[in-house]
Amino acid sequence: MARSNRREAGRRRLAMRLPHMRKLIMAACDPLQLELFEAYQMAVEARDAVRRRRFNPNLVREYDETCSDIERHVIRAIEEPSFAQRTR
Repeated sequence: MARSNRREAGRRRLAMRLPHMRKLIMAACDPLQLELFEAYQMAVEARDAVRRRRFNPNLVREYDETCSDIERHVIRAIEEPSFAQRTR
């Protein structure tokens, strides 16, 4: 999947996952936020691939934690614009 497609897929997935922030997520254009959307999509794709193989439940759990961490970063980056400036 191309980078811009991953960003948009991650954006849509996060908008569904965080409905209370849907409008803000869909309007986001800050480069950090866009990178978080892409990272989220990549983590979800990796988690789902590992889950399909039923190879290692601990690895699935790690990817779930990664997805949750990225969700928290997205919330913080959207709620606190200064957070995006500090992390650059």
